[in-house]
Amino acid sequence: MIVLLPVSCGAKVRSYRPQVVASYPHDETSYTQGLFFHGGQMYESTGQYGESTMRRVDPATGKTLQRLDFDGKYFVEGSVILDGKLYILTWTNKLVFVYDAGTWTYEKTLGYPREGWGLTTDGEQLIASDGSSRLFFMDKDLRVQRTVTVRLDDRPVRYLNELEYIDGKIWANVYMSDVILVINPSDGRVEATVDCTGLLPRQYRDRRTDVLNGIAFNPSDGKIYLTGKYWKRLFEITLTELSR
Repeated sequence: MIVLLPVSCGAKVRSYRPQVVASYPHDETSYTQGLFFHGGQMYESTGQYGESTMRRVDPATGKTLQRLDFDGKYFVEGSVILDGKLYILTWTNKLVFVYDAGTWTYEKTLGYPREGWGLTTDGEQLIASDGSSRLFFMDKDLRVQRTVTVRLDDRPVRYLNELEYIDGKIWANVYMSDVILVINPSDGRVEATVDCTGLLPRQYRDRRTDVLNGIAFNPSDGKIYLTGKYWKRLFEITLTELSR
């Protein structure tokens, strides 16, 4: 279990680095958009037109155990399971696909009035990003209940991407960077940053390797995993705090 020290209002933002506990194969054809655990199983949604999928994955081997392929006109983004429903965002199609989480049976398509980027849940509501500095807290019918603006040292942070809810905080990838933000969901304040520079060793990179994107927390054992778009590896990590 990774436990971040509490941060009081006005306190300095804490800084962390990931320490790799274990490294596993990751399907390098996966343009990772959403990554999460549910019921001890790892799920991954992947993007790109003509490549978008939803998968159940064995994290130890990187093998796909179950897969949905989407029509080439859809660009899939974040995904999550809440109350037995699998929600899958699209980027600019302004649609959210809903499936039965147990059988992966299609149920419905919901309209969505903004770009779809990241998606997570606190167990009661859906939490989404749209590439801006805002996070949207929604009910199960995607009706927005409230929003927060994510701020780091009182400055809004844009390009919030893949999200994960961990121990009462929202972790967010910042697109096109190696930084993960740890966000207080009540007010959007960034309480900590995780600098993932160099997480993927050079020998696992090639011309197609893309950015860090993918945070998964397994509640059953408290482990946290990170990966990226077209990455060859998935990393189990813990955090080390940097000295001030």
